[in-house]
Amino acid sequence: MAKNFLRRATKTIFIVINAVITLLFLVACLSPYINPAHWWMNGFTGLIVPYLALILVFFVVFWLVAKPVLSLLPLLTLLLGWQQLIVVFAWHSMSGFVKHKHDDDLRIADWNIQSFNGLSKAKTTRKMIRNEVAESILKFRPDVICLQEFNHASNVDNISLFSKQYPYHFFSRDYHRVNSNYQSGCIIFSKFPIIDSGKIQYPVAESLIFADIVKGPDTIRIYTTHLQSFKFKKEDYNDIEKIKEQDDESLAASKSIFRKMRLAFSRRGIQAGMVKEAIDKSPFPSVISGDFNDVPNSYTYFHIKGEDRQDAFLQKGFGIGRSFIALAPTLRIDYILPDKHFDVKQFEMVDEDLSDHIMLLTDIRLKK
Repeated sequence: MAKNFLRRATKTIFIVINAVITLLFLVACLSPYINPAHWWMNGFTGLIVPYLALILVFFVVFWLVAKPVLSLLPLLTLLLGWQQLIVVFAWHSMSGFVKHKHDDDLRIADWNIQSFNGLSKAKTTRKMIRNEVAESILKFRPDVICLQEFNHASNVDNISLFSKQYPYHFFSRDYHRVNSNYQSGCIIFSKFPIIDSGKIQYPVAESLIFADIVKGPDTIRIYTTHLQSFKFKKEDYNDIEKIKEQDDESLAASKSIFRKMRLAFSRRGIQAGMVKEAIDKSPFPSVISGDFNDVPNSYTYFHIKGEDRQDAFLQKGFGIGRSFIALAPTLRIDYILPDKHFDVKQFEMVDEDLSDHIMLLTDIRLKK
C-alpha cells in the first residue's frame, strides 16, 4: 500500500514539474512577439530557453520509459517551440576557418574589445593589450572591422593601431570625459572607401552607426551597434555568487541585479525598434553586426533579424556559439547578420583571451 502511494506521489510530482516547465517554455516562446519595453518579464524567460529545452528533452526520455503516453506533452511542447530551438544550435561541420579569402568575398570582423582592458589584472600585461587586440584582428586580414567599446585619446591613439591598413573609419564617439579628449563607442574600419556614414543616437547612451563602403562596382552598408548592457560591475558579480551560495545578503543582491536587468530589457526593446527602422531603410545591401547584449531567444534578436536577414553563425557555425565568456555557458549575444543579398561563405569565433567577448569572423559574398 505504502509502495503504491509513493509511486503515485512521485508520478504526480513529476507531472507537476513537467507542467510548470512546459508553461515556462511556452511563455518564453512568446519572446519574439512581446516588446520588453512594454512587458519586461519577457526578457527573463528568453534567457532560460536552452535550459528549459534540455529539461523537456529529459522528460521525453523519462516518460518514454515510465509512461509513454505522457511523453507527448514535452514532445509537442518542443515542436511548438521549434522557432526558439533553431536559433540556439548550429549544426554545420567544424571544417575550420580558411584564412585565404576569395577576391569576391567581404571579410568582416566583429568584436567587443572591452575598452582594451583585457582579462589580466597585472599592469604590465594590460599595457600590451591594445597591441595584442590589434594583432589578433589584423592577422585575419578582414576587409571591415566593427568594434564595440573602442576608446581613443590623443595620448593613447588607438585609431593608429589600424589606420595604416584601414585608411577609412567612422567612430561614434558616444562617451566623452569631462575636461578630457578621451572618447569611446563603436567604430567601423574599412580597407575600402567610405562614401557616406551616419549615426542614430539612442535615447540613453550609445548609438547605431553605419558606413557605406565601395567594393569594386558594389556599395554595401555596414551597421554596427552596442545595445544596452546590464551594466554589471564587480560587486554585481560578487552578488551573483552570494545568491548561488544562499548568503544572508542574497535577497538584497537579488533586488539590485533584478533592477538592472529589468531596466536593460526595457531599454533594449526601444533600441531594437530604432535599429529595425533604420536598417529597413538601407538603400544598399547591408550587414548589421555588434553586441546586442541579448540572446537569440529574445525580442531584440528576432526583431532586428526579422525575415530578411541571415545569422552568419547559424549559416556556417557549430554548437551554441557562446560569445560572452562570463556568467553562463549559453550567452550568445554578439552577431553578424547580413541581409539576403549575400551568401555566407564561412564563419568562425575566435577566443583570444583578451576580452570578455569572443571575436566573430565571417566571409560573405554578394549574390550576382
